[in-house]
Order: sequence, then C-alpha cells, then structure tokens
Amino acid sequence: MSEPDRLPARTVLALVADDFTEHRPPERTTAPDGPLGWTGYDTARARAAERTGETESVVYGTARIGELPCVVVAFEFGFLGGSLGERTGDRLEAAFGLARSRRLPLVSLVATGGSRMQEGMVALTQLQRVARGSVLLREAGLPHLAVLRDPATGGGWATLGAGADVILALPGAQVGFAGSRVRPPDADPAAYTAEGQLAAGHIDAVVRPGELRATLARWVAALSGPGGRMPGDGLTGGSVVSGGSGSGPAPAPVPEGLSAEPPAATGWAAVERARSAGRPRAQAYLDRYFAHRLPLSGDRCGGVDPGLLCGIGVRPGTGPEAGRAVVYAAQCGTATRPAGYRTAARVIRLADRLGLPVLTLIDTPGAANDATAERAGAGAAIAEVFAAVAGARVPVTSLLIGEGGSGGALALAAPGNTWTTRDAYFSVIAPELAAAILKRPQDQVARTAGQLRLRPQDLVGLGVVRGIV
Repeated sequence: MSEPDRLPARTVLALVADDFTEHRPPERTTAPDGPLGWTGYDTARARAAERTGETESVVYGTARIGELPCVVVAFEFGFLGGSLGERTGDRLEAAFGLARSRRLPLVSLVATGGSRMQEGMVALTQLQRVARGSVLLREAGLPHLAVLRDPATGGGWATLGAGADVILALPGAQVGFAGSRVRPPDADPAAYTAEGQLAAGHIDAVVRPGELRATLARWVAALSGPGGRMPGDGLTGGSVVSGGSGSGPAPAPVPEGLSAEPPAATGWAAVERARSAGRPRAQAYLDRYFAHRLPLSGDRCGGVDPGLLCGIGVRPGTGPEAGRAVVYAAQCGTATRPAGYRTAARVIRLADRLGLPVLTLIDTPGAANDATAERAGAGAAIAEVFAAVAGARVPVTSLLIGEGGSGGALALAAPGNTWTTRDAYFSVIAPELAAAILKRPQDQVARTAGQLRLRPQDLVGLGVVRGIV
C-alpha cells in the first residue's frame, strides 16, 4: 500500500475511513483570475482541476472511522499544492460547522504548502476563519484530531494542524511553519520533520501508514466520550456513566495498590521504601489499569518530559467500567520538568472540555530546580497544573504511588480525592532538606522524617489523603 502522504484526497479517505459522503458549501462567484486579477490564475486552477478531478484543494464530508461517525477533511495536494484560498476557507469553515451541528469529532488529513499567493491577503485571512472554527468547536466540547501528511507547512500547519487537540504525523513528513523554499539556508532540516516536531513536543505521535487506520479508530473512540469503545475489544455501544450528582462522568476508580507490605513503621522507613528501585512505578500501574493507552506528548512550547506520561487510556473488563476513556497524567519517579507540568495541564484541560474523568499518579522527589528548569518557567508551569486541577469540572482521582515531594507533587493531587499506596510518602519538603534548613546534623534526618508525619497512615490521620489502597 502506498503511503498516504502525496496520494489523492479521496484515496487517503478510503484508506482511513468508510462510508464517506461528500458535502459542499455553495460555490462562491469570483472575479476573473481571482481577487488580485493574477494573470493565469484561472488557467492554473483549470489545469489543477483536470489533473485531480477536484474543484478545490479540500474535500470534506461525513464518514465512519472505526465504528463511529466523524466529519473528515482531506487536502488534495495535487490541487495547487493543497494551498488555502477563499474557496478553501469556505469548505473548512463549513466542515467545522458540520461537526458542530451534528455533534461529531473532526478529523483533518492535512497536506498543504500554505496560503495561496495568487489570492494574496484574501488567502491569508482564511486562517482567521479556520481559527474561529477551531474555537467554536472547542467551545462545543467536540474533539479535533489532525493527521499531518507531507507536507504540512505554512498557515495550514499553524492553524488546522497545530491547533488540533491531538496531532499525529506520518513518518518523514515535512512539518513546519516555514516551507522548504523560504527557510534560512543554514536551518537544520531535522527541525522541519515529523520526528523533529515530536522530539520538540509539538505533536503527539508519529504513526506508520499501515497503522494509521486502526490508530485513528482508537483515537476517535477514546475522544468520543466516557462511553466510547475501543475497536477490537469485543464491545459495542456504551453510555455515559453519571457521577454522584449532575450528569457529568463518574470519577475514575482508584487503582489497586501493587504492594502487599504493611505501611512503614517510621517516617524514614517510609521514605526509604518510596525511594526503593524495586517498588512498582507508574508504568506498572498504568498497564494494570488500562486495556489500551494512547499517548499525548509534549507541551506545545518546545519541551518533552519523559518522566511524566500523559494520554488517554481505555478501561478493560466487562462491567460498567469496560471501555470507559480516562485521561491520565503519571509521574515516573523523576524530578518533573516544566515541560512535564505544561503537558499535564494541557491534557487535564482537554479532559475538562471533552467531559472525560482524569487519573493522576503522583511520584516525584519534587519539581526540577536546576537553572535550566528555572529559565523554562518552572513556577509558571507548576501554577498551570494547580489551576487545571482546581478548575476542572470533571472529577480528578489521584493516587500517590511513591515519593510525594513538596509542591511539585501536590500540583497533581486532587483536593478531596487523593489516595495513597503503602509504599509512599508525602512531605512538605524532603527530610534531608528539612534538616538542613533547621541546621540539624545528618544523623537527625531520620528523626526529622518522623516529625514531618509523612507516612501513609499519617497522611490519612491528617486528612491529606482519603485512604490507603
């Protein structure tokens, strides 16, 4: 099978979706050779139409991806390089409107070189229409998933692509605001690839062509709400599970503890157990908790923190929880970087817009506090997570699974719905640092740990956590 990067729009649609039904807005009347009177523009459009069989650079309509209906937009790169003109803007605006009116996810298959020069500023202002459509879709609580084909550059990348909730890309796709002909001569070409954008935190995943259809089906199911079902689960249908009040989703269930040992007898023993290399980490909890996981990567500001895993997972089993989508943000035991906090805030806000419950796993000695972290805005990034958790209208469930180091850990903790495992501790500050601040000698660190009352049972007694799992 050919890679769906430079293939015709309808071929790409057939590769990833079923039952496509095209929609078209009313065709606008334009002046000869377009709004600028660009000599030869009508001729170029006619040649493009003859070559591709399309009348514009975008095709859109309804389709089924996996088991669920969607609105799908596909760029026809063979039509003037997939460029955006006024009629393209009409179609993109109509696609956003169709998704809102039918309450459907929007999937964009992007392959564009940018705005159409033959229409000048009229073409460029179509980006404002796309941005407005994106805002209205978000306000309606509907998801937008973009697939970046080759190329995805210029305003098409900076609005329809980069503005999506979930951004996937094909291997080796050219992705960047600057197209290949306008970059500085000394620019690093790797920065303009799908892989480079993934490493910089600007897209969520690079997906091989042969896996694109199944991956899109899973994403659409997960993004479609708490009742979405994953293809291949042997499950069909689904319904929103109501919470204790109102019609929102029920909280994500608290994960089972993976440690059979009793809580530590002393504060310092709790610290040592939480720091043990052999205790269960986030990966083990996520593997046990979810049947499938779809990662969300990067802070969209140029950073990725591998020590904080984020994404949407789907619950296993056969009961009412089976197939439920849950957004997760899980610390992996390292000092969390600013990029990690910004990524966590991004996915929690996404969950809030889509009405999905959130699970956070807390495990960090604290926020990274080196000079690089400070320059990257550690304080502001932590504040983003505190605000995202505090402002979430969907329920957030938190489980302390290891170290709970100060505000860098508390930022991910749900007020009133945080639990702890037996091999964990939570402290206002690390015992060693507390002893140093109090000017105590090294042999007083263990005593200081006891005074901090940081053991799981202490945390329950203080009302900091609801219970020990």
